[in-house]
Amino acid sequence: MIRLISIYVDLAIGLILAFLLLSLLVSGVNEAFVRLLGIRSKFLWAYLRDTLDGGPEEGRSWIPSKIADIFAKLPFSKDDPRPVHSPDPAPSVVEPMRVDPVAVPAAEELATDGSTADTAEGLADEGGTEGLAAGEAAGEPVAESAAGKPAEGIAPIDMTARLYERLQEIDHPKGARTSIANIPPERFSGAVMELASAEENGIEGLLAKLEAINSPLAGHLRGVWEGAQRDMGKFRKGVENWFDGEMQRLSMLYGRYVKLVVFALGVVLTLLFSMDALEYGKTLLRDNAYRTGVTAIAGGGGDGYAALRDKCAGSEAGVAEPYGCVTESLSSPALVKIFDHALVSVTMPPEDSDEPSFHWNGGAWWDRLITPGHWPGYLLTMVALLFGASFWWDVLRRLTGVRGRSS
Repeated sequence: MIRLISIYVDLAIGLILAFLLLSLLVSGVNEAFVRLLGIRSKFLWAYLRDTLDGGPEEGRSWIPSKIADIFAKLPFSKDDPRPVHSPDPAPSVVEPMRVDPVAVPAAEELATDGSTADTAEGLADEGGTEGLAAGEAAGEPVAESAAGKPAEGIAPIDMTARLYERLQEIDHPKGARTSIANIPPERFSGAVMELASAEENGIEGLLAKLEAINSPLAGHLRGVWEGAQRDMGKFRKGVENWFDGEMQRLSMLYGRYVKLVVFALGVVLTLLFSMDALEYGKTLLRDNAYRTGVTAIAGGGGDGYAALRDKCAGSEAGVAEPYGCVTESLSSPALVKIFDHALVSVTMPPEDSDEPSFHWNGGAWWDRLITPGHWPGYLLTMVALLFGASFWWDVLRRLTGVRGRSS
């Protein structure tokens, strides 16, 4: 009974090690693509584009919504949502947003001291003939007012770029685009407060201009502002809590997309290495039975001689001499042969002085791939890889009794 339990424990450990190795390979390939293409940074700034400026087109979103977009739109699209990297520090003076006063709702412009009307007149003077000439000279497109006519000298507002100006210190050079992939909620709320401080009426002025340019952020900040009962301290804390909740939701969405990518990589690697989990389990059991026979002979028994003779007579070890056959077989356990059926297999020589040899297995690999008998094993491997390397490492620790460093 104890011997039978030992066999199944060996089988479980062998399968777990195989899934762990493949999961590490999948995770490594995925992480390499994520870092190379800047996926995390693109995902964050795609969300910020949607939240601050809206989608690139009406009814569309910067964040991918289809499976095809996950693998093509976000990683390889020419429309990169990230702002252009700037090595300069954040501007010391925050300029107010130049918004057409006609487009600002009159109800939001009203102030108890009547200063808002003066602000509107100042904005109108600032965006007058001189602003129009400057805008035309720079070749900038002009925004349209609420009446549908172009607003003189006022270019469209890029709120994402304005936010990036307040975050440039935490950026580091990595290509032409920003590499910021994480924004602390405290830093985001501080940036919002800095943008509000540049406006004549503070938070109210910022909200009015955000509503004038139809920024989706206006609705979020308006709700936080009213919920904080127009208290500046509560408002900043509310913005932190709101942004932290949005980042958690975004992380969950990113995790679901990553699972799709991991599954796709798992399918590719499973088929590339032709990893049949069921066949590998049988190989582990045969390997265990052979080693048990060798142990029986070494202990003076003759029960395992038949298994040893059959093993050495075949072509698996490639050596007919019993001693060499046992040495070769014991030095090549089933785990070492896990990738023997890959499209390109690697054979480690018995002598240290020899170099590894590579073999093209295109014909045999394709025959295994189209054989229905291997498909259940392939499916089992693909499902196992979805759990990830951390899951299989935890199972291996529990099964072998290895404790973590914290324990």
